[in-house]
Amino acid sequence: MSRLRRDGVALFYEEAGVGEPPMLLVHGLACDHTHLTPQLEHFSDDHRVVAVDLRGHGQSDAPQQEYTIEGFADDLAWVCARLGLENPVVVGHSLGGEICLALAASYPDLPVAVVVMDSTIVPPRERLEMMRPFIESLRTPAYPEELRRFFSRFFLPTDDPERKARILAQAPSTPQHVVASAWENGFFAYDTAAAAAACRVPVLYIDAGTPNTDLSRFGELCPGLATGKTVGSGHFI
Repeated sequence: MSRLRRDGVALFYEEAGVGEPPMLLVHGLACDHTHLTPQLEHFSDDHRVVAVDLRGHGQSDAPQQEYTIEGFADDLAWVCARLGLENPVVVGHSLGGEICLALAASYPDLPVAVVVMDSTIVPPRERLEMMRPFIESLRTPAYPEELRRFFSRFFLPTDDPERKARILAQAPSTPQHVVASAWENGFFAYDTAAAAAACRVPVLYIDAGTPNTDLSRFGELCPGLATGKTVGSGHFI
């Protein structure tokens, strides 16, 4: 692992491989770069691949602040500039996919393509309302139990039980103030419809069957959208 410092905040990343186009891997909320280690190992055979720990996650610093989609995207653009990572394919899982779409919208000359893995993009309204009580619970002393309970719903019986146990044990180690702020801002403050409409590069959405996204509307907003779907894998695809 290597680190960069942005305004005093340490941002960690792992890098492997050489080759074009480069790739930037972005994990989801309450996760870290190790969740995308299989992708880093696979694609680094013929690509330069960078996997980050987002601000507030993994080995990166977690200052007391608001955690917004725009802020995460700004960090990624800064990291790419510092590392000379030009025109990468950006790949994001869950909240990381939303951040990658925001990166494409705010920095249109940076990514060459976006891969979004089971992320919440233009979600159905009932999905938003269903999430509100859970997000409120993340600010209570029951945070570890609530987060672990919610994450447990992300898995299918066909998911690897050892991987499931590791993810459920790890998730609550992400600081409470980070998760509560990022989840609330990601669901209720960031305009994913506007980001989708602003995106000018090809987007691949990989769906795991989670009711996170209105794919029809996503496609209307983003004509460059292609979709795929996993079978036998839950949200942690």
